Amino acid sequence: MIRHIVLFTAKDKADIDQMIDGLSVLTTIPYARRLEVARNRKPDQLGNDIDVDVYGEFDNETELAAYKAHDRYQESIERVRPLRELRFAADYNVSAE
Repeated sequence: MIRHIVLFTAKDKADIDQMIDGLSVLTTIPYARRLEVARNRKPDQLGNDIDVDVYGEFDNETELAAYKAHDRYQESIERVRPLRELRFAADYNVSAE
């Protein structure tokens, strides 16, 4: 399984709900085993606050690639990119338990 985590900061805190709406389009893409979009609830003690979290689980690289190639993925990028300051992404393999 692959875990896919993406963290966003907003250029303007007033746009966080709009970012969440734009990222929520991702939850309609069928390839994820699990996909969540949420407002971050933990402020960073150094002031590097993350505003929105995306968490996904995919069975394999093929499913993750299909998710990223989907039209709604591009739609989400187009809606969110103008609103975000930073984006950090990580994908990692999880062994079957």
